[in-house]
Amino acid sequence: MKKCFGYVRVSTVKQGEGVSLQAQREAIERFATGNNIIIIKWFEEKETAAKSGRPVFNAMIRLLKQRRADGVVMHKIDRSARNFADWAKIGDLADTGIDVHFATESLDFRSRGGRLAADIQAVIAADYIRNLREEIKKGIYGRLKQGLYPFGAPIGYLDQGSGKPKIPDPVRAPFIRQAFELYASGQHSLRSLLMELKRLGLRNQSGRPLSKGGLETILDNPFYCGLIRIRKNGETYQGIHQPLLSVQLFKAVQEIKAGKSGKKVTRHNHLYRGLFRCHHCDSAMTPERQKGHVYYRCQQRECATKCVREEVLETAVESALSCFRISDEEEKTLLQAFESWWKARQQTGTISTIKMQLGHINARIDRLTETLVDGHIDHNTYNQHKEKLLLEKLQAEEKLVIERKKNGKSSNLQRFLELIKSLANSYISLNPTEKREMVQITTSNRTVAGKSVVVEPSNWLLMTENAIAGLIGAPYRPTSRRLPELRDENIERLVQLAQSDEFARFSIILNSRFPRSNSTTNNRAITDIDTTKNK
Repeated sequence: MKKCFGYVRVSTVKQGEGVSLQAQREAIERFATGNNIIIIKWFEEKETAAKSGRPVFNAMIRLLKQRRADGVVMHKIDRSARNFADWAKIGDLADTGIDVHFATESLDFRSRGGRLAADIQAVIAADYIRNLREEIKKGIYGRLKQGLYPFGAPIGYLDQGSGKPKIPDPVRAPFIRQAFELYASGQHSLRSLLMELKRLGLRNQSGRPLSKGGLETILDNPFYCGLIRIRKNGETYQGIHQPLLSVQLFKAVQEIKAGKSGKKVTRHNHLYRGLFRCHHCDSAMTPERQKGHVYYRCQQRECATKCVREEVLETAVESALSCFRISDEEEKTLLQAFESWWKARQQTGTISTIKMQLGHINARIDRLTETLVDGHIDHNTYNQHKEKLLLEKLQAEEKLVIERKKNGKSSNLQRFLELIKSLANSYISLNPTEKREMVQITTSNRTVAGKSVVVEPSNWLLMTENAIAGLIGAPYRPTSRRLPELRDENIERLVQLAQSDEFARFSIILNSRFPRSNSTTNNRAITDIDTTKNK
């Protein structure tokens, strides 16, 4: 009686939970009984045979080469191998005198005709896999072109089943958005952000704490702003799933990761570190703590500026911000002016401009594709440029949605005025990290000359102040233009400032501290475009 190994295989673990493995065992046992064979050891595997490198299969081949058995019995040819490399190993066994049997195939593997028939069936099995692989790829790329992600949902999203877009995970999605906001603030390294997310309770899909590599994958994934990128080949597609954050926030995080936004953390995270410079020599004022106080010093020995306490700088900042104030009556006047302007404008011009911009972007994508087809650029260059264009397209579409959702209401401008009407009071209520970012956004030309501190408002804030002054009755400079034209220009400028990148960064800081008033609150999903624009 010949002693043989028995080998059974299914392609997946899920298939292994069914009856397939047991059915294969029974067929092999019946074959062994009818052919005077005893199965001395079973080898069971839950791996696809389309690729070489199956560990159980390779272990069995090694033992057979060591003559630990007279041969092997397998269920049928496609259970043994569906690639030429593994089929060649089976052929080598037969060439060295090892018996190879297939329980459901009446083949004499030792004869020339039987070997040829088996080879033909192996080729057919390999071709079946190649064809199946191509059909699967077609299906995957078809889904991608539809804007669907045909793989498992990334952290922050949930699967809905085949042919449906991913939906935000109500538990993890807020953590993902918060991770991007915290990193975009510039106050976190990857390590400190990871510790903060662990403290907040973010877990991966397996329920374990997030790893540093997992966090890097999240921050690098444009899926969260509406773009699908295939990591294996770098190809990008526009998704139809709901984004968790704006393109602007995603870009800000990429700039920080690329090192374009300076240091993220320091050992001593002093409030105004790197924000003030010496008026005389333009050197940075370096903070240091002595006797319970923080002093900012100019490090140049010959310079007239020596040091100033942090409290003096804070007073100067609060004084500069207190100059910008809007009363309730002035806010009402501005909103009334906006309502009149909006009704006359009917927003057609802006929407047409954005549509024209989208047309230009689509044309650039088409030209980029033609350049690839003509062989003037390689696939890597094509994928990089295509991703940038798709991000621009998403950003333009966000603006288009905002314009269409305005429908004559002043909620966006009202929110803008709510947040900037009392900057000094807002500043005082913030924590040190938020204060620091607010100073960066709302001020510029921060200098120290001797003991004097100069803090100027930033350009976007000056533009806001000038536009408001023109609308609430400040004297105009001599001009030949009519007053209605000046009014329209000022309102247009305010609307643009309310949608500017600077105000978007500013609103991220204050939104959690100062929720929208009842008059401007809407029931919105976590991915509402107004929210993602501000964040």
